[in-house]
Amino acid sequence: MQKTHQKKKGKGERDMFSLASKHNDPNASLAWSERIGYGTGGFAFNMINGIIGSFLTIYFTSTVGLNAGIIATIFAISKVFDGISDVIVGRMVDRTKSKLGKGRSWLLRMCIPFGITTMLLFFVPQNFPEMAQYVYIFLMYNIVNAVCLTGMLVPYYSMISLMTANPYERGFLGNIQQIFQTLGNVVVNSTFVTLLGIFTSSTENIYTQRAFTITMLIYCIAMIVITIFSVFSTKERVHSAESAEEDTQKSASAGREAGTWETVKALFKNKYWVIVTVASFVVFFVIIMYAMGNVYYCQYVLYDMGQYSWVSNSISIAQFAVMFVTPAFMKKFGKTAVYEAGMVVMGLGFLGFAVLGGSSTIVMIICNVLKGCGVGMAGGMALGMVADTITYGTKKTGIDTVGLGNAGVSAAQKIGLGLGTAVFGWVLNGAGYDGSLDAQGIAQPESVSTAINFLYNWLPFIMVIAIFVLMVILYHCERDLKKMEAAE
Repeated sequence: MQKTHQKKKGKGERDMFSLASKHNDPNASLAWSERIGYGTGGFAFNMINGIIGSFLTIYFTSTVGLNAGIIATIFAISKVFDGISDVIVGRMVDRTKSKLGKGRSWLLRMCIPFGITTMLLFFVPQNFPEMAQYVYIFLMYNIVNAVCLTGMLVPYYSMISLMTANPYERGFLGNIQQIFQTLGNVVVNSTFVTLLGIFTSSTENIYTQRAFTITMLIYCIAMIVITIFSVFSTKERVHSAESAEEDTQKSASAGREAGTWETVKALFKNKYWVIVTVASFVVFFVIIMYAMGNVYYCQYVLYDMGQYSWVSNSISIAQFAVMFVTPAFMKKFGKTAVYEAGMVVMGLGFLGFAVLGGSSTIVMIICNVLKGCGVGMAGGMALGMVADTITYGTKKTGIDTVGLGNAGVSAAQKIGLGLGTAVFGWVLNGAGYDGSLDAQGIAQPESVSTAINFLYNWLPFIMVIAIFVLMVILYHCERDLKKMEAAE
């Protein structure tokens, strides 16, 4: 008994590395300071991720003057490496032993490399031959995404399962993460174009290299500082494998460590994890459609980049606002019901914009508010649902899949973003889009605006409704988890 007490005190010594509350109970409620500390991490990396998603393609096509189709192909090919790196990092997280924990240690060591490489991604050497520029982009894009961002995202998502075993707190952390992630989007949508305008070297064009360099420097420094704050504001309490047995109240997430192949098989036997992973892929595909679409819709359909802020923020602010009430809905109806309702609301937003979008500004705002509410409802539940599926799988197989399970979901999300970006570029290229026409003051072909409307509205609508149907028919994880817990 004395020995156990001493070991627990040893665990508590790690508290010096955290500003989070000192308790070690994985089933206890978390303090608001720690919930917010976790959320700030999502705010930090999503600012950069949002900039990459919304402005990287237009930087390559309008600032550097490269072909949208080739850029899209680079993005698509790169996602193969990104998916592989997620698996590798997931296993590394599972096997990490650090005073900071499995997840926090990775955030601390990767935030500075992420900032530096992102700066380099937005600094394509203008004196390079065109082929060398494509090679440079391929290398930097993969370093940023497959190495640095993966090294932050996988551990960050895993932290929900590592900070708490309480199902409500996991859902709450997922919701908080989405709130702060959305707040990151709002900040970017509200300031990025303005900063480009302030720092541009041209009175007629905001997409200059000088503008991108200075603006990205500001954002990357902010990301690093906020990430460090997040690391020292959180704490990991759920200890898998041998350490879990020492906890007074054993975590439901605890399981034995297994080899990579055995862990992979355990994951794919977990039908609920597979469903959530597929849904994550689709949702992030849809997110990049409208994130990129906002820029192109304003520039080539509305012909007014001055409207970018409200077009983007009407989605982001609605998403931000609704997530303050989703915890109450979650408590009353459960994560799954709120997620499914989010799919329906989001689908109505896309359908309404597709049919009525050109009729008035008010209609566009209403439709975008519906999209934002839907994304907020679904997104606020998503990470908690992932944690639930991993707990479900661990109970069935006895195998700890926290790192690899979250890595798989992260890979699906990034593949969704990458493939969505690629599809956007391919369709635009096929429609006759030519970024060099803008510099010459020549209008894009009419087919370009038609393609943008399809990508921005109709394709997301079809995909969102498909996921809703899939979830309703096949996803019953919460119900089955309750049955398993009742039988224990």
